[in-house]
Amino acid sequence: MKKNFIKAFSLTELLVALVIMGILILLALPELMPLITKAKSTEAQIQLNHLYTLEKSFFYQNSKYSQTIDDIGFEQSKLVTENGKANYRIEIVEASTNSFKATATSVVDFDGDGVFNIWEIDQNQNLKETTKD
Repeated sequence: MKKNFIKAFSLTELLVALVIMGILILLALPELMPLITKAKSTEAQIQLNHLYTLEKSFFYQNSKYSQTIDDIGFEQSKLVTENGKANYRIEIVEASTNSFKATATSVVDFDGDGVFNIWEIDQNQNLKETTKD
């Protein structure tokens, strides 16, 4: 009687391959963290540009900038700290007749160094990163 064997990897071979992959991932992770942070900061930039557009519309209608995001119709997405998807809290920090400044502050420390990413925009659409993560 002839036995048919199926060629396969042993459990030991699979575990060794997984350990090697884990080590390679740990070596590559520090190099990838700046890219991950940069990708997530795109959310802040998009949200602040949207807020800028809403503030400009409010200014053209009322001859002043709004001090609250509710007045301009901006809806803050649910934050990841509240089981949502948004990584940044959007706030208008100052507003007057001729100027405004809004910030996007991360609620997640992307690289675990204790520093939270902050972006800001003003009435001239000057978008800048004030605190790097």
